[in-house]
Amino acid sequence: MTTPLHGPAKALRLAAIAATLAALGAGFAYAAGWIGAPRLTPQRIIDTFEAQAGHHPGYRKNHAKGLCVSGYFQASGQATSLSSARVFSQQKVPVIGRFAIGGANPFAPDTAIPVRSLALQLTSDDGQVWRTGMNNPPVLAVSTVEGFYEQVLAGAPDPATGKPDPARLQAFFAAHPESAAFRQWAASYKPSDSFASTAYNSINAFRLIDANGQAHPVRWALEPQAAYAALPAQVDDKQFLQHDLQQRLAQGPLRWTLRLTLADPGDPVDDPARPWPAERRSLDAGTLVVEQVDGPEQGACRDLNFDPLILPHGIEPSADPILAARSAAYSVSFNRRSHESLTEGARP
Repeated sequence: MTTPLHGPAKALRLAAIAATLAALGAGFAYAAGWIGAPRLTPQRIIDTFEAQAGHHPGYRKNHAKGLCVSGYFQASGQATSLSSARVFSQQKVPVIGRFAIGGANPFAPDTAIPVRSLALQLTSDDGQVWRTGMNNPPVLAVSTVEGFYEQVLAGAPDPATGKPDPARLQAFFAAHPESAAFRQWAASYKPSDSFASTAYNSINAFRLIDANGQAHPVRWALEPQAAYAALPAQVDDKQFLQHDLQQRLAQGPLRWTLRLTLADPGDPVDDPARPWPAERRSLDAGTLVVEQVDGPEQGACRDLNFDPLILPHGIEPSADPILAARSAAYSVSFNRRSHESLTEGARP
């Protein structure tokens, strides 16, 4: 069943989520050289993105506001038959992570942006590194990089209002029926009151490679073990989610279950807009344990590029073209901010 697009309020709500995910996505497409005549360079598209969303030196060009955390991953052993990656068999794997909200403004109120993310680096004792960037939506609104480009244009702020044009957004979603699953999720999404009680999804599919070289298409999600509570209707603290996380961790570690969902033959493994049937086999691969906050922007995650194609032996990307395009743009964004200072243009 598709979600109807009635009224400007619903269109703007969809835009707040979709545009956050799509804005840099359009950059991904350009960075890979797949859209545009003449071809736009990655540098030029990041320039365009910053011009539209705001330039904040030293910060990430999307998901700019976040905080670094650390902890470990404890494997359950259930995934060892599906992947030779050491992270699924090692007893305790060190983790560096980053919780963030979507968007390019590092000064935005925590609860003003519906998109939340969790990026992780897991380093196993065989020297292999796994980096993964996850978001709370389970799917994207579009299937292709061309769709991303159209989406960012549709979600661009109207100079007169500073907000996306509801009519333009409605036209975009109407022209993209593949957005039905995303629209249904966005219409029913009720944010929790904490990063700790939010689920995070890989969105893109990957391939687990077992000891015999056989591939198993998979998506993963981190399911919170903290109980859900709704976000209050009125929040005055601009650092609400960050302060909440710090307070919770002062009481003890926080945990998520890493759930792997396996595709059946014929499932769309290269299309991030299409969900897999709910009855697909899944397993508990282990537990992520977050132990402490390392700092808003000065912790160990500050200098990490959470490129989704940094994978250990035993995990490979799917053929989803958005994965390769993301990697190209992440590199440009990382190189730019690594030469900038957080003090440049900082608010007093």
